[in-house]
Amino acid sequence: MTEIKGCGTALLTPFKGDEVDYEAFAATVDWQVTAGVDFLVPLGTTGETPTLTESEKLQVLEVTRWHAAGKPVVAGVGTNSLAGTLANLRLLQDADAFLVVVPFYNKPPQRGMYAYFKAVAESTRKPIILYNVPGRTGSNLEAETTLALARDIPNIVAIKEASGKMEQIQTILQGRPEGFSVLSGNDEDTLPLMQKGADGVISVASNVFPSAMVDFVHALQAGKLAEAEKMDARLSPLFKALFVEPNPIPAKAAMAQLGLMENSLRLPLVPATAATEELLKQTLKDLF
Repeated sequence: MTEIKGCGTALLTPFKGDEVDYEAFAATVDWQVTAGVDFLVPLGTTGETPTLTESEKLQVLEVTRWHAAGKPVVAGVGTNSLAGTLANLRLLQDADAFLVVVPFYNKPPQRGMYAYFKAVAESTRKPIILYNVPGRTGSNLEAETTLALARDIPNIVAIKEASGKMEQIQTILQGRPEGFSVLSGNDEDTLPLMQKGADGVISVASNVFPSAMVDFVHALQAGKLAEAEKMDARLSPLFKALFVEPNPIPAKAAMAQLGLMENSLRLPLVPATAATEELLKQTLKDLF
């Protein structure tokens, strides 16, 4: 079964005007692969997936696979209904694994989350990665529910934890079964979580500076803590700058400043403010 560890990139979806810019997308995937990222995550939050049509989702996945050079491709498929998630899973069946967010807006109880993820996992033989991001979904997947899913369902193989609840994540790390990966869902949490035993990150910052993020995560995997702490200090301003407005607004602006894609988003998202643009300009100047 596909192993999901190390540095994965939550890929942006470039637009040219209001159309997906597949040429720019292919180039960014090539850049990620050349930088040595361990796996690729198209069609997540960072990819503005709620604004994409089915045909656009399918083509984004196909381009990712064509350019992945053997790297695992983890497709975001989660919605706030079982039927919707299973439809995405069928549509994107060529992915190596699936990232499934906690259902948003519904605010399900823990037993509802368990039943939902169990049903999703039982619909496929491929690996499922849970995604807990209460700031966006309005619900927190508690440690006990995560651990029950990890123990009970063989193809639930990892969690992307973006709750920022360190005690909760520590409980998962201490109680997880063998082979279950814990991935940071926040760039700034990568150092403390990997120090505690987490297995990597699904990163927004690696869109902008993939080689540095790869070196940072691989240093942590190798136990080179002093080296990793220096890298974290260097990257920390970027981590912060990319979230001064809702993701992926700053990341799109940064990639445009690097000449890698247009600074174009789909409503209800809008381009970064002038203040954010200036902050990113200075941050990138200091990094590069």
